[in-house]
Amino acid sequence: MTEWWRGGVLYQIYPRSFCDSDGDGVGDLEGIVSRLDHVAGLGVDGIWLSPFFRSPMMDFGYDVADYRDVDPLFGTLDGFDRLLARAHGLGLKVVIDMVLSHTSDSHPWFRDSRAGHEGPRADWYVWADAKADGTPPNNWLSVFGGPAWTWDGRRQQYYLHNFLACQPDLNLHNPEVQEAVLGECAFWLDRGVDGFRLDVANYYLHDPMLRDNPPRPPGLRWPDGVPPASPYGRQIHRHDKSQPETLWFLRRLRALLDRYPDRMAVAEVHDDDSVMRAAEYVAAPDLLHTAYNFALLGTENGAATIRAAVEAFEAQPGQGWPSWAFSNHDVPRVASRWGGPDAPAAAARLYIALLTALRGTAFLYQGEELGLPQAEVPFERLRDPFGIALWPEAAGRDGCRTPMPWSRDGVHAGFSDVEPWLPIPDEHRARAVAVQEGDPDSVLAFTRVFLAWRAAQPALRLGTIRFRDVAPPVLAFEREHDGQALLCLFNPSPEPARAAVADADRWLPLSVPGLDGAPDDGAVRLGPWGALFARRRE
Repeated sequence: MTEWWRGGVLYQIYPRSFCDSDGDGVGDLEGIVSRLDHVAGLGVDGIWLSPFFRSPMMDFGYDVADYRDVDPLFGTLDGFDRLLARAHGLGLKVVIDMVLSHTSDSHPWFRDSRAGHEGPRADWYVWADAKADGTPPNNWLSVFGGPAWTWDGRRQQYYLHNFLACQPDLNLHNPEVQEAVLGECAFWLDRGVDGFRLDVANYYLHDPMLRDNPPRPPGLRWPDGVPPASPYGRQIHRHDKSQPETLWFLRRLRALLDRYPDRMAVAEVHDDDSVMRAAEYVAAPDLLHTAYNFALLGTENGAATIRAAVEAFEAQPGQGWPSWAFSNHDVPRVASRWGGPDAPAAAARLYIALLTALRGTAFLYQGEELGLPQAEVPFERLRDPFGIALWPEAAGRDGCRTPMPWSRDGVHAGFSDVEPWLPIPDEHRARAVAVQEGDPDSVLAFTRVFLAWRAAQPALRLGTIRFRDVAPPVLAFEREHDGQALLCLFNPSPEPARAAVADADRWLPLSVPGLDGAPDDGAVRLGPWGALFARRRE
């Protein structure tokens, strides 16, 4: 077992927005194949593909109607096999998104389940009787707003959906359902995928007693990843997710993965305390390989936030391995979220270096290597049901899902020959891949150089992490592994900073192009968005 994922860097591809090969304005698998050289050239270890399964696309693939087929919008199973072979030929692992907590309401399983109370799949979803007054069985809320229950006239019962009403929750308390979803996973493992990203893994099981969630007391920290405009954060989600029985199912899933060499699973954890929950899911060798959380996907930024999240994970029981991301398809892009609307290239370079210097596996979202800012999508072009429901207080997820800009002057930025499903802003065209290719000072050039340098540093891939107390806004920590020790200092602010280093004579500064930092008389001087790496002297 190589544990290739431990300390690796994975690149997330959102298929709808990566590259359109067939001229329908939507990205597809053949488009991904045509651009894999770009991904491999970054120096990443693999790719994570957001869902491409057959789906009505009400939530853009996270509403699965058939786990074993590719949606015609994206291509075919043969096309996926070509993608897998090409990625492997380039030395890239392929991790696919598995949505096991719910399906589409057009999935055959749900059609069977809603047909009546006595059928073989009657208990495959979460059904409950109405209260005497006809209202839902409890106060649980959907992440997308409103009750988490929808009435079904055929069964004369409510069904649970933690997300859209067209995404009914599977009843994973039922052993037959567990067997069924494990079978769907085995189908893709047999096909050769290298692992799974497990969508909303802590939503798999619910409280069978269907007890009400308590209200969130005033002053209690708002949950990670929940916009203030959403009522979802007004509850403590004690009973609708994160149940202890989830660990038993995760053990079954790990046992399946262990039957295949060099496979892995990374859980997405979205909870009131997502760091603690992520650590719980990786705390033992028979649980998951790694998990990421929403602690660093929010608006809070700076050294204190990052240190608190990492130290909170490290303090949890077990020897689990974390994963970290600063951007993905669900949150505003980090360049704008943390760096501001006019974040310079130096900020984007810093975020690449900082993310991949933390202890754990790093996930880069497509476009981070270009320093793309969050796109402003006008209301009439919004496609995200979450964003439409919360407009204008929250703009939803479309602004981070706009198509990749491959060229500045090409038709639709080289993404497609026709109008794409979401608009491409001019500020993205100015940062297109073709524009940055010839610029040695670009974020793209830095990403390639830095990831190549990082790959040669065992301490950054596999080492322990220990934070140092330094004056704000600087973040400082040591990474150490197998005799190599590195001191890492970052200034995540637009102003220059200076940090005292008590044992400065023990550290030899390393030259990493693109980072603004230098020793300064027993201290370190860091430019705006600057960073410095130093090696402990022999």
